[in-house]
Amino acid sequence: MKFAIGVWLTLAAFSQAAGLEFTELFKDINAAADAATITTDFNFTNKSDKPVTITKAEPSCPCLKAEISGGKLKYAPNESGVIRITFEMGNLAGLVVKDLPIYVDHDPPDKPSILLTVRVHIPVLVALEPKTVKWNLGGKPDPQTIQIRMAEGKPIHVKSVKSSSPEFSCELKALEEGRKFDLIVTPLKMNAPEVSIFRIETDCGISKHRIQQAFAVVRKLSPGEVALAPKEQAGP
Repeated sequence: MKFAIGVWLTLAAFSQAAGLEFTELFKDINAAADAATITTDFNFTNKSDKPVTITKAEPSCPCLKAEISGGKLKYAPNESGVIRITFEMGNLAGLVVKDLPIYVDHDPPDKPSILLTVRVHIPVLVALEPKTVKWNLGGKPDPQTIQIRMAEGKPIHVKSVKSSSPEFSCELKALEEGRKFDLIVTPLKMNAPEVSIFRIETDCGISKHRIQQAFAVVRKLSPGEVALAPKEQAGP
């Protein structure tokens, strides 16, 4: 609780130091499963005794777009404005957090006065756990399982699974038709690094959730991982 209060006070001071006071610096949004975009507004007022100019609003990724009160950038004392953020969700699912740094007069290039944050909860209709299965080079080619679980509601079926590499075999098992599937993945050789992308096609009614991807990797351990790996005990 103390930590949360400390963070809130820090953010409040952070926003007001720029002269612009925001009613909120953080938005938590629940998106519909079929939504292509979400839009949210951040309202602010110049609480200082001098004009403040927004010099830059720099999204953290191309999926964010920012509009500032119809292009107005300079605000007199007590004048208010709105920063509207539009987030294009693409094929994302789950919890997604995006930031929008806001620069005002005399901000250093690496220190924006204001940081707006949008946290979006996007329903997961087709869940993969884990999304990546891994083997160490030279180890045993034991099968590993990727669990495919469907959200509650209308059943979703796996129509096909295709591997990008012939060096892995895969077997799809239906545990509960329309609800639970297991994808059993086995590497066919362990003497060279290999990577495969598994394209999992379902009959999900929402197109952006229809295709999922999982990954399989035979990899060489890094020196640090080798040092931490359990040592084989010598014989008597």
